[in-house]
Amino acid sequence: MIIKSHPGEGFLYQYAAGDLSAAMTLVVGTHIDMCKACRQTVCEIEQKLCEENLDTLVSVASTTMSKSQCDQMLEAIFASSACNKQTRQPNEILSLEGRRFTLPRTLAHNSHRIGEWSKLVGKLWRAPLTLDNGNQTNLIYMAPGAKVPEHTHKGQEATLVIDGVFNDEKNEYRDGDFILLDPSRTHTPETQDEDCLTLATLDAPLHFTSGISRLLNPFSQLFFR
Repeated sequence: MIIKSHPGEGFLYQYAAGDLSAAMTLVVGTHIDMCKACRQTVCEIEQKLCEENLDTLVSVASTTMSKSQCDQMLEAIFASSACNKQTRQPNEILSLEGRRFTLPRTLAHNSHRIGEWSKLVGKLWRAPLTLDNGNQTNLIYMAPGAKVPEHTHKGQEATLVIDGVFNDEKNEYRDGDFILLDPSRTHTPETQDEDCLTLATLDAPLHFTSGISRLLNPFSQLFFR
């Protein structure tokens, strides 16, 4: 699998540092599951962050705590319920419209958060994925021959192709491709002969820009939130 479109290194650094929103963390983390190159970059960033933070912690601890107190604190951390809590069994298979999709690890571990599928306009389906603190992202399924009307974005839109292919005026996007768009970009996503499952997050509603679809603007947050 050849992945053409990746998050920038700044995004990967924010991911490793825990500075992204929950929704963006899920999208970027799922891309990392699918992309060996980005996974290696994140490992290198995490190692550097660990070394920097460990040096700071050791320095602070050495001036405020004895060695036995440090050892006791570490033992308490590793014995805590958070470390030993049993995790949910991930559901790695997603079924829709007679299709079965294998979910990447990060998305599979959040499969219990996926809501009911609802049919949108045309050949589009949406399932909300609700995260902590009210954060939400969406799984969008585009059947063959589906088309999202031309639109721009009032904020940022991040889309990750989980399975399949779609295209717009600029490019064709396949499994693992990460697409980040801002208000400067207008596009018309569509599928041809293949379907496509994507994971998408918006920090503001879409703004439809062409023809009769502009009548949808007052309701765009109901379709793509």
